[in-house]
Amino acid sequence: MNREYIGVDLGGTSFNIGLVNRGMLLEETSRSIVRNASSETILSVLINAIDDIRTKDVKGIGVGVPGIVDPGKGMIYDIQNIPAWKEVPLQRILSEKFEVPVYLNNDANCFALGEKCFGKGEPFDNFIGLSVGTGLGMGVIINSELYNGVLCGAGEIGMLPYKDGIVEEYAASFFFEREFQSSAMELHKDALNGERRAMRAFEEFGTHLGEALKMILFMYAPEAIILGGSISKAYQFFQNTMMESVREFAYPKQIEKLQILCSSHPNLPILGASALCIDKE
Repeated sequence: MNREYIGVDLGGTSFNIGLVNRGMLLEETSRSIVRNASSETILSVLINAIDDIRTKDVKGIGVGVPGIVDPGKGMIYDIQNIPAWKEVPLQRILSEKFEVPVYLNNDANCFALGEKCFGKGEPFDNFIGLSVGTGLGMGVIINSELYNGVLCGAGEIGMLPYKDGIVEEYAASFFFEREFQSSAMELHKDALNGERRAMRAFEEFGTHLGEALKMILFMYAPEAIILGGSISKAYQFFQNTMMESVREFAYPKQIEKLQILCSSHPNLPILGASALCIDKE
């Protein structure tokens, strides 16, 4: 039996949309976002893109949102990359248009759910999905189920106080831009070429990320932490200093049982969004 779903990743600069069946991406399309376009224009772009790859077998649509969303009401309250979208009832709009169930959630939650359904999270009942990129997003799986909190607010570790600011300023892309005046992507390329300055940048970053992981350990004591996001691709350059920091955790026995893994599944933002549909079956 076909169980096709549409997964929508509302990324920073584009809509990435895929047709998914049993964890396999059958077809994908992408549309650029004009940041200051009207709400109606952006909705039209999204609807047309979904329509391009929708089939008669699609049973639902899942949407990952990088912002504040109410999954129960299907409402987007705030999304960083689309200033015009304030209190947009996206669930109602899409379900009326396509006549299938529609589910919304925070993009970091979609990442964690995608890992549980299709990735390295499958063996674990309790784990954290940590998306390390432009920001620091976190999804929480407890007893094999996604834990949202109010307005998908659970797991906002990036907003916790740390040093002279917040965790996200040290354990995401902001750190590289502030301390090294370069993007994480540029520094990763340099590190692959053996440039010492770039390697030092990731070593310093690893120490801060390790401190964030210790916060997670105190709060959730998970079986595993799965790292995703663009910066996780540079794992080899920050792994050692990250682990040096983690090994200073107050409860060594807990560290012995912890697994820290890197996501390896391609297209997980789309697959994770589609997993919202599976989660509701």
